[in-house]
Amino acid sequence: MTLLAWNDQIANHHPQMDQTHQEFVVLLNGLEAARLEGAPDVLARYDALVEHTVEHFAQEDRWMAATGFTPENCHSNQHKQVLDLLREVRRRVVDEGQDELIPRLLPELAQWFEQHAQMMDAALVFHMGEVGYDAASGRIDRPVQPEAAISGCGGSTCS
Repeated sequence: MTLLAWNDQIANHHPQMDQTHQEFVVLLNGLEAARLEGAPDVLARYDALVEHTVEHFAQEDRWMAATGFTPENCHSNQHKQVLDLLREVRRRVVDEGQDELIPRLLPELAQWFEQHAQMMDAALVFHMGEVGYDAASGRIDRPVQPEAAISGCGGSTCS
């Protein structure tokens, strides 16, 4: 079963981001397939998804920091919340035997990711284009001034 198919709706036409997102989709679907098959390596696959997601989010957080977002912006906060949830699910599966949590989490994670990619990540790509940020070199043509740092989800605040 495929939880999430790569499609134009979640492609942001940013090669680095799209590659990372495609990797996420592959890991998510591979985990779901292994789970449905009763494979013995489900937890190891879950850990691989979490490890990928940690770096995936860190990459985007670095881009935001470089392009004028405050550390406590909405996008980064959402990353933190998802990582906290992923870690808590693992803890409960391992420590408390709550094996039903991974099957419950995966479809929700797929749905969240699709929306996140379409909204927050798309806005980040737009913003990086607006400020002339090259993710490969770290060069920025039009830096955001500190007084205009972005804390919200695309504007100056979360409201």
